[in-house]
Amino acid sequence: MQKNTALACENLRNADPCLWYVGYATAPNAQLSGKLQKGIAVLWHTQRRAKILAILRESANARTAAIAEELGVSRETIRRDLLAMQDEGLLARVHGGAITADQDSEADFQKRKTLNWAEKSEIGRKALQLVEPGMTVFVDAGTTTMAFARALRDGPDVQVITNSVDVAQTLRRHSILVGGTILSDVPATFGELTLAEIGRFMADLAILSPTAVHPKHGVMYYELHEAEVARAMGAKTSKVAILADSSKLDRTSRVLMSEVGNIDWLVTDAKADPGVRQTLADLIPAVL
Repeated sequence: MQKNTALACENLRNADPCLWYVGYATAPNAQLSGKLQKGIAVLWHTQRRAKILAILRESANARTAAIAEELGVSRETIRRDLLAMQDEGLLARVHGGAITADQDSEADFQKRKTLNWAEKSEIGRKALQLVEPGMTVFVDAGTTTMAFARALRDGPDVQVITNSVDVAQTLRRHSILVGGTILSDVPATFGELTLAEIGRFMADLAILSPTAVHPKHGVMYYELHEAEVARAMGAKTSKVAILADSSKLDRTSRVLMSEVGNIDWLVTDAKADPGVRQTLADLIPAVL
């Protein structure tokens, strides 16, 4: 392989730096001339970064250590690659690794409240099918769970335990707002106190509103503290329902909350792509 690389590049002495021969280069070779060494080094890091993008397209996120092991280079090399690729807008760095670039932003909460509201209202009404009088129900903080809370005002008499200020204000005496810290623009409590208070209860059902639902990569949230609350609620109930409008299906985000096969219901809207809906229905006991 090294001999073929050298011959190919020597036949194009005026090429700088032998960019036509990506297929020949596997790694820099210290025995080659300075110009060829530079050229093949450029080729190698180009190939390496292309491979990093391929890994992210396949997995949506990847850890620095795992990328370094797969490509046979140091973690520091991968960190430099990730920094450069982030500067070029090719990906977004997160603690310990990277995610695809399209996961790097989420609209502020007040703006999200107005997006796809008709679909979210449809989902909120559908989700009432899952609720029976006398139930205890966990509800996390999200714009779709807010739509559910509004529908629930005229629904069965249940006890709701929530970290959402909006949900608690909507349902008032039928809700318990767990304590904690407000960490962002989302009007909700998060943190260790929130998780501890959730752990004091046992519910019949958890109604959760993630950022993304993907058949392979799972139910995902944008923020770690949001995923932690959803995971804690799911762990203290016998059934989990995911509320997600069609724009969230077959998408990925930053933090895994659960594998798709571990949830009991997916409630979505009529605009969901039939193929995506069927793929998810093959993994989830019920899709409404």
